[in-house]
Amino acid sequence: MTTREHTRSVQIGDLTIGAGNPIRIQSMTNVPTQDVNACVAQILALEKAGCEIVRATVPDMEAAEALTQIRKQIHIPLVADIHFDYKMAIAAIEHGADKIRINPGNIGGRDRVKAVVDAARERNIPIRVGVNGGSLERELVEKYGGVTPEGLVESALDKVRMIEDMGYDNLVVSIKSSNIGFSTRAHRLLAEKTDHPLHIGITEAGTILSGNIKSAAGLGILLNDGLGDTVRVSLTGDPVNEIVSAKILLRAMGLRREGIEVISCPTCGRTKIDLPRLAGEVEKMAQEFDLPIRVAVMGCAVNGPGEAREADIGIAGGDGEGLLIRKGEILRKMPESELLPALRRELENWNA
Repeated sequence: MTTREHTRSVQIGDLTIGAGNPIRIQSMTNVPTQDVNACVAQILALEKAGCEIVRATVPDMEAAEALTQIRKQIHIPLVADIHFDYKMAIAAIEHGADKIRINPGNIGGRDRVKAVVDAARERNIPIRVGVNGGSLERELVEKYGGVTPEGLVESALDKVRMIEDMGYDNLVVSIKSSNIGFSTRAHRLLAEKTDHPLHIGITEAGTILSGNIKSAAGLGILLNDGLGDTVRVSLTGDPVNEIVSAKILLRAMGLRREGIEVISCPTCGRTKIDLPRLAGEVEKMAQEFDLPIRVAVMGCAVNGPGEAREADIGIAGGDGEGLLIRKGEILRKMPESELLPALRRELENWNA
């Protein structure tokens, strides 16, 4: 099985993926691409949250032409998402897309795929070959007795070989399913048969609660297997949530150290403060700092220091007062209202 350390290297804009490079966090805009101002504003918000690659849909020529202006105002690679119309793929490349995502099975015959490949080759633009169960060819459905991981992998590899036969191998592969077991098996099979970089995600995962649980379960398995060169946590709603979730997931898996990891206790009958509010405010504050540390938020001044021992720094609330803790040692006691300001000062001076 080809793990991420041994996949091919692919350049997307000024970012390199594959070949053991860091797993890159990706998301997708959900505003009309034709609305340049709205699209740029959303991408800049995604950048601030930590997004490293962004995808935008290109359903028509107006959207394709908008890519030129969008690209000038953002700072991360821009991927054009194409369905059905091969002309949109060519136009997106001409208007500055750093990468295109196509399903060769739904943009027409071989001649149309070749036209897209020729345009990509001219500018050395990577192609993400994406397939999913909903577009699986009828003959493969009949061959495998339904939509199966084996059929999905065969479909993806057929498309990859078609493009390679056209003399182009600057490719990324993605196969999507909303079923965790299906997705896990499919990606393992795919990694046994190709060394192209893989984009992984559990598609149509759901809302922020169910989607995060489903994505963490499915992506956690794949990441632990050593698979995935780029990742998206697909959630219904504001795409910024996808970035926050992906960062937390990669940190939890020990695959990224950028940013603060916040841990907090589940509360109990001893809790005398509004810990959910406090933990939420700490988590929001933590996003402002690119420090590879762990911050603990505890609701009990009795057990807080001990429970926070594994954290670099933490706060523990009591009844109207709280503690500032470093590596399990109490630095000082203070009124509850001073906990957040004191924690912020510690973070601001962390590397001083």
